[in-house]
Amino acid sequence: MMRSSSDSHDSLAIDMIGITKRFGGVIANDAIDFRVRTGEIHALLGENGAGKTTLMNILCGLFEPDQGEIRVQGKPVKFHSARDAIACGIGMVHQHFKLVESFTVAENIVLGQSSSVLQESAKQLYPRLQRLADDYGLKVNPPAQIWQL
Repeated sequence: MMRSSSDSHDSLAIDMIGITKRFGGVIANDAIDFRVRTGEIHALLGENGAGKTTLMNILCGLFEPDQGEIRVQGKPVKFHSARDAIACGIGMVHQHFKLVESFTVAENIVLGQSSSVLQESAKQLYPRLQRLADDYGLKVNPPAQIWQL
């Protein structure tokens, strides 16, 4: 069976074109092209320092590229934060925990959730998170500041 280019499976979900990122004099990504079609799964492989994490941090809004363009479903986007990427349906599960030091435990837990969860008052959110932690036998102090842990 032949597919037409209009089939959703063949459409580009993500198109990173000419992505370059420098840290001082070090080039972490040099004109990288990375394309993901709808329904595909990719693995980025390479030695330590090859730029894999930097490229994915750009895609999920943690870094901004120095050059290049990102398109989601064919539309150019600019991510200035992880929230921008999440709003486009892009999230990242990091190999190592990433916490926002200036946030509370509760704020880190709900980071990236819907705006209704984020607007929930601390008075409502803390007990809800504490019950969840208790259900799983986790020691959690929702109002604690991450930098104090």
